[in-house]
Amino acid sequence: MPLTLASLVHHSALKLSVLAGGDRLDAEVRWVHTSELDDPGPYLEGGELLLTTGLKLDVEDSGFLRAYVRRLAAAGVVGLGFGVGVGHDEVPPALVSAAAEARLPLLEVPRATPFIAISKAVSAAIAADQYQAVTAGLDAQRELTRAALAPDGTGALLARLAAHLDGWAALYDSSGAVLAAAPDWAGRRAARLAGEIDRLRDTPAPASAAVAGPAGTEDRVEIQSLGTGRRPRGFLAVGTEERLDTNARYVVNAAVALLTLSLEQSRALQEAQGRLAAALLRMLLAGEPDHARSVAGRLYGNLLDRPLRLLVAEAVTLGAPAGPAGVAAPAEARGAGSAGSVGPAGPAGSAADAAGPLALLAERTEAAAARSGEPLLSVRDGGRLMVLAAEDAVALATAVDLAEAADGLAAGLSAAVAAQEVPEAHRQAESALAVAHRRGLNLVEHGEVGAGSVMPLLSDDAVRAFAEGLLRPLREHDSTSRGDLVASLAAWLSHHGQWDAAAADLGVHRHTLRYRMRRVEEILGRSLDEPDVRMELWLALKVGA
Repeated sequence: MPLTLASLVHHSALKLSVLAGGDRLDAEVRWVHTSELDDPGPYLEGGELLLTTGLKLDVEDSGFLRAYVRRLAAAGVVGLGFGVGVGHDEVPPALVSAAAEARLPLLEVPRATPFIAISKAVSAAIAADQYQAVTAGLDAQRELTRAALAPDGTGALLARLAAHLDGWAALYDSSGAVLAAAPDWAGRRAARLAGEIDRLRDTPAPASAAVAGPAGTEDRVEIQSLGTGRRPRGFLAVGTEERLDTNARYVVNAAVALLTLSLEQSRALQEAQGRLAAALLRMLLAGEPDHARSVAGRLYGNLLDRPLRLLVAEAVTLGAPAGPAGVAAPAEARGAGSAGSVGPAGPAGSAADAAGPLALLAERTEAAAARSGEPLLSVRDGGRLMVLAAEDAVALATAVDLAEAADGLAAGLSAAVAAQEVPEAHRQAESALAVAHRRGLNLVEHGEVGAGSVMPLLSDDAVRAFAEGLLRPLREHDSTSRGDLVASLAAWLSHHGQWDAAAADLGVHRHTLRYRMRRVEEILGRSLDEPDVRMELWLALKVGA
């Protein structure tokens, strides 16, 4: 308990008397200082009990004494102790009036009480308070440690932490999603701090921030990053009505240490699970579902007995030189792993992309699966992510929503398949991913690949070059000779080789059109009777339009 003026007044050995400011004896005394200066303010920090014998005070000048008291109050002095029996037999009445006017507690120190006795009493009380704080902190640390070892360690720890602080506590994963909160009502309040978590994520760990609570609350919220690496592995937020005191900070620091230890110890387990997930996915892609089931055991529940969908997401470089379709180049074009390669999960990947949209997609998908208790295979491989989950899984829906909204990602999603059909799902997802890249979309589902026109798929430089080369002889003829062979060919093909309809569309006789088509064959050296020739010419006309 902090030392107050009231505590000193009630100290039987000191025999202090209150002459003014009796209503402000609850002020905390941080230290005691003796000074005979008429302006000791520059040498004070605030919170001191100032002791003086008044040897250098003009006690006959009430104006001087009022100014003296005002200077003490402005310097943060919480009380003035006046020693009698040395320079003055009693406390000057003008000083009592000045202290009462300024509401500054004024204590009379009897001649029998040396100033050093007051200093010792204050020092002993402060030391006792600090010892009590350390002891309480150690007790709290032991209590939190016992809670952390419980079956629901994280939830129990947060509950004890919130009780100690008389507030609330919440744990976030590295993506900023709320993993647990205590009491239960705090989850919604904690979720409203996502923006603050995002800002702290970019600060190397360890880092902390004190912020105002969500709108509509009077909380004071402190957020601490968790983890020993450069990038936080999680965050702890605590909300209280009052500023955290020394005891509370001991408790929070203990919780941070325990949660960090838990997160770091789980890293090896997560990496092992990631390697297992990569191995299982590799078996499924190789068409070996039975082997995958035997390896998975009960770890992945009945995941392989349900209809599955495969999501393949890839990082793209925003602002990079555009590819043939006018979209940013995919990661595999920049040297990432091949479409069929499967590497380790979770922390894998370069440091450069560690905080990128692909890592965020993986983290939030895995966090959603953890919250819903759903099994899934999530495998990172350099610049791409593969997620295999039940078609109705909440985590898969989360991944789809995030992929659609994220910048710097392209993703393809397969149809629902059985475990033995995962190779087909992989082919479907890769095809959908290729379409997403070409169309500049974030996400394409397999069912959308066959929808719409094929023409957007052909709009790259190679196809344009082919069309230009195929039609160049006809265009050169049209620029130097009579007869519009390109337009005539387009009209004839659009009418499926019907001479009369095509000639009427062009406004020429059908014999003229027949002559022009023979010239086309002569110039190109190819027969229009061949279906492949007609198809290539039609596509060339559409691409070059």
